[in-house]
Amino acid sequence: MKSKIKYFFLLTGSTLIMAVGTYFFKFTNNFTFGGITGLAVLVAKTGVISASDFNLIASMILLVIGMFVLGKKFAAKTAYCSILLSVALSAMERIWPLDGPLTDQPMLELCFAIALPALGSAVLFNIGSSSGGTDIIAMILKKYSSFDIGRALLVTDAVITAFSFFVFDVETGLYSLLGLAIRSFMVDTFIESFNLSKYFTVVCDHPEPICDYIVHTLVRSASVFEARGAYSGKEKHIILTALNRVQAVRLRNFIKQNEPDAFILISNTSEIIGKGFHSV
Repeated sequence: MKSKIKYFFLLTGSTLIMAVGTYFFKFTNNFTFGGITGLAVLVAKTGVISASDFNLIASMILLVIGMFVLGKKFAAKTAYCSILLSVALSAMERIWPLDGPLTDQPMLELCFAIALPALGSAVLFNIGSSSGGTDIIAMILKKYSSFDIGRALLVTDAVITAFSFFVFDVETGLYSLLGLAIRSFMVDTFIESFNLSKYFTVVCDHPEPICDYIVHTLVRSASVFEARGAYSGKEKHIILTALNRVQAVRLRNFIKQNEPDAFILISNTSEIIGKGFHSV
C-alpha cells in the first residue's frame, strides 16, 4: 500500500509540474516545441479555440484511440496522467487567465518552459508511465510497424516547431527551436540523475570491518578479491560495491575513520538493481 501511495503521488506531482511549466511559460510565450502542447499553441493562434482546450480535446481523442488499440495495460499507466494534465491546463486557464508572459525575460521563461515539463516527463518515464499525447502515437506505431519511433517523433516535433516561424515571428521560432534542441537532453539528464549511484573500489588490508558495515549497517552486499601490490608486493584486498548517494557518504566516512590507510576509488554508475552485488 505504501508503494502504491508513493506511486500515485509521483504520478500526480510530476504531471502537475508539467502543467505549470506548460501553461505559465510555454503557452504564454507561444513556444511550439514538442508534441500536442506545441501543436496547441499553433492552433490557438487561429482564435477558434484556446491552447488548453485544444490540448484537452486532442489528448482525449488520442487516449480513446490508445485504449482501443493498446488495451487496458496502456490505460492503467497513461490514462490518469493524460487526463490530469489536460484537465489541469484547462482549469489553470480559467482560474488564472493570462494575456501574456509573466515577465519580460523570454530566455528566463524558456528555461522554465523546458525544465519543468522535462522534470515531470523524466519522473514519469522513470516509473514507467507517460503523459500521453504524441507518446500514444509512438506506442501505436511501435506496435504495428518497424519505424524508428524516436526519429519519427523528432521529425514531427521539428515540423511543428518550424511552423512557429511562419505563424508567429522569427524570434519566437528561434526560441522554440532552441527549446526543442535542449528538451530531450534535459529529460535524459534528469533520468540519469534520478538513477545515479556510486561504485566503490576499496583497496585495503583489513576488509572484514568494511564488509560488515556494508552488509549489516547499509544492508547492501559486496564482492571481495585478493590482490597484490605492484610496488610493495604485499597482499591486499579489493572490495567492490554499489550504493546510493546517501549510503556512499556513510561508507566513505566509515572507511576514513576506521581504515585511514585504505585507497578508495568512487565513480558514478547507473541504477542499482536488487540489493546484492555479485562478481562475474
